[in-house]
Amino acid sequence: TLALRMQRHCASALELAAWLEAQAKVSRVSYPGLASHPQHELAKRQQSGFGAVVSFEVKGDKAATWRVIDNTRMISITTNLGDTKTTIAHPASTSHGRLSAEARAAAGIGDSLIRVAVGLEDLADIQADLARGLAAL
Repeated sequence: TLALRMQRHCASALELAAWLEAQAKVSRVSYPGLASHPQHELAKRQQSGFGAVVSFEVKGDKAATWRVIDNTRMISITTNLGDTKTTIAHPASTSHGRLSAEARAAAGIGDSLIRVAVGLEDLADIQADLARGLAAL
């Protein structure tokens, strides 16, 4: 069932990324499936799908970013990727937390960055949960 699951992950991630781009409290979305991504054309040539991970920055500081994350209810706060369940993480304090602030900045990982690994739940439920988090800003 891997091929079917990956199709669902990728399709939902693309729709979620487009939805996030339209949110007033989101300043930037990074997903290679979006035409706005700087390497979109390269990704289209090299990949059959764009993956399940969507990164976005919220308007605000680290505390505001954590308010978004902490106010989600369905999405699991964890750094796991590739699960059937949607997960959310703050890379600056988890996966990249041991890097210096300068190294994180050079990699584009600021305090307002959130990473979502899109699972297999209904997309409307994922969007509703993220909308709840964004409403906390």
